[in-house]
Amino acid sequence: MLEVRNIDVLYADAQALFELSIDVDEGEIVTLLGSNGAGKTTTLRAISGILPPTNGDILFRGESLTSIPAHRRADMGIALVPEGRELWPQMTVRENLELGAYGKRARKNLSSSFEKVYALFPRLEQRTKQLAGSLSGGEQQMGAIGRALMGQPRLLMLDEPSLGLAPILVQELFATIRRLHDQEKLTILLVEQNLVKALEVAGRAYVIETGRIKMQGPSAELLEDDSIRSTYLGV
Repeated sequence: MLEVRNIDVLYADAQALFELSIDVDEGEIVTLLGSNGAGKTTTLRAISGILPPTNGDILFRGESLTSIPAHRRADMGIALVPEGRELWPQMTVRENLELGAYGKRARKNLSSSFEKVYALFPRLEQRTKQLAGSLSGGEQQMGAIGRALMGQPRLLMLDEPSLGLAPILVQELFATIRRLHDQEKLTILLVEQNLVKALEVAGRAYVIETGRIKMQGPSAELLEDDSIRSTYLGV
């Protein structure tokens, strides 16, 4: 479904990614691992069109995204749940969700998308007229995921979704990710600070260091790798 081929990405004059390549097959959950500043968020932003690569290519379902702007990528089925949620705080829950369905394809199915999101997150339906800025952290994360789902994505990218959540909410979050994968058949690319949870839910993983892929493989194997355990898990 997704092919990232040898991309370089710059922040102003500083290079953040160096010939980075990853693949995500349809129906997979793949996670990107690495320390802060390694290039994980940059990779998601490059795929979504926020930070276009200076070299290399990104293909989605066989089509190059090089000349396709971010809003069209969203309409093609690429959705990003950004780190920090980034809801519009002075808009209601429903208004935030509706903005996720601005594309032509998603707009046609607005009612059914609301039904699916509210079925997945009943608390959002209970707070539909509440300002998003007044929600708890867990509810805001539900809103951010729900907003992405309103666009009817084929590829859902999640950037640090458990950041700032209480342990019980982290458990609920990963149960939701499993449900989206198993029941909704979504392909998921996950960046997550909770490396054990990420490796447990994903089938494969890539390890990024200073903008380059250092390791890759099945999650179960990486979870048992001594270098991964010592560097990222502290064991």
